[in-house]
Amino acid sequence: MLHEDEDDFFIGSPRSKFFDIIFNANKNLVEDVLEKHVERHVAMEIILNKLALEKNIDIELEINSIKAIKQDEIHLSKMDFFISTAGDIVTQNE
Repeated sequence: MLHEDEDDFFIGSPRSKFFDIIFNANKNLVEDVLEKHVERHVAMEIILNKLALEKNIDIELEINSIKAIKQDEIHLSKMDFFISTAGDIVTQNE
């Protein structure tokens, strides 16, 4: 029989579990995983800026538009990020 308590991994949102994990896992491991995500983010920004310049697109305007129009998709993608990143940290932290 399952008993849910505060220590149950499945209680809480993906966001809250992500932060629990990054604050409690091995600091060096968390730094490595987050740095890889930052490097990927920066690389995507470089690509996006190049494409926006070529096509004369206002990136901030587009970002704000997408955030307003695609709130559900953004939320789901954020939850996927929290889950996959937490999973990466947990599997490497063992």
